Amino acid sequence: MDAIAAIEDEEFRGEDWYGEDLADRAYTGCLFSDVDLTEAVSAGAVFEDCTFLNVKLNASRHTGSAFLRCTFQRCNLFEAEFDGCKLTGSTFTDCETRPLRVTGGDWSFVTLTGADLRGASFREVRMREADLTGANCEGAILAACDLSGAQLNRAQLTKADLRGSDLTALDPAVTTVREALINAEQAVVIAQAVGFRLG
Repeated sequence: MDAIAAIEDEEFRGEDWYGEDLADRAYTGCLFSDVDLTEAVSAGAVFEDCTFLNVKLNASRHTGSAFLRCTFQRCNLFEAEFDGCKLTGSTFTDCETRPLRVTGGDWSFVTLTGADLRGASFREVRMREADLTGANCEGAILAACDLSGAQLNRAQLTKADLRGSDLTALDPAVTTVREALINAEQAVVIAQAVGFRLG
């Protein structure tokens, strides 16, 4: 089967794509403004260097799709699901991101500065050097995730489930971790990071 040519540098404004099937579509450098993608589904779709502005992505389902270096601004991702997707280098600003559900995939270098991720679920996600500065992850699940090099300053991780995640970048002095759930191995890593000697 021949590769589908990418749609490049197009603008989509005010369009109703409710429940649209985006399987195997490819977009590069496109603008999506005020587009309704509620309950849309994608499998193998690729969005590269695209901008999503005021886009409704609530209850959308994405499997094996890629959103590379994309910008999401004032978008609604209520109950959106990403399974095995790649969002490397993408940025989320002033978005409705709860309760977002992410399973697997690569979210490295993603910017979620100040995001409201209360109750969100990230499981087995690669999030290397992700920017979670000031993010509210209270009660969120960040389990078995690779958070190496992540920026967690002023992040709120109260009651978050962090079991099995790489927490080498976590500094309890600048991140709120009250009642967060970790395992014994992670406790040792954190203790050593803050200067404790284990006897």
